[in-house]
Amino acid sequence: MKELSDLKFPADVRYAADHEWAKIVNGVARVGISDFAQDQLGDITFVELPQVGDTFGKGDEFGTLESTKAVSELIAPLSGEVVAVNEALEDNPALVNGEPYEGGWIIEVRPEDPAEMNDLMDRDAYVEMLKNQS
Repeated sequence: MKELSDLKFPADVRYAADHEWAKIVNGVARVGISDFAQDQLGDITFVELPQVGDTFGKGDEFGTLESTKAVSELIAPLSGEVVAVNEALEDNPALVNGEPYEGGWIIEVRPEDPAEMNDLMDRDAYVEMLKNQS
């Protein structure tokens, strides 16, 4: 596992305490897992994706990640309707490891309440949380 200082935490995304991230572009939230989360899980071997049109409340499980170490639930950082899933993960789940904020995004959601983004942490608060956990 990498040192915290070796991981990437973009400033333009917001972070949930359970390590998902969200970034709103043109009214749609792109969601994935943080660099920290993918590093902790190890090599991702399978991603269980929801269906376009599925709806989730904030805090609901929306899929799972399987790695060489464990199976981990994906928790919705925002309430809303799934408008896209990253189909590239079906053939190449390792994108989550290599590009957690770019090619390894998991779903796109039309937020039910965009103000829920305010409940998520900015980069500094998320990094501070991680430092306090170790």
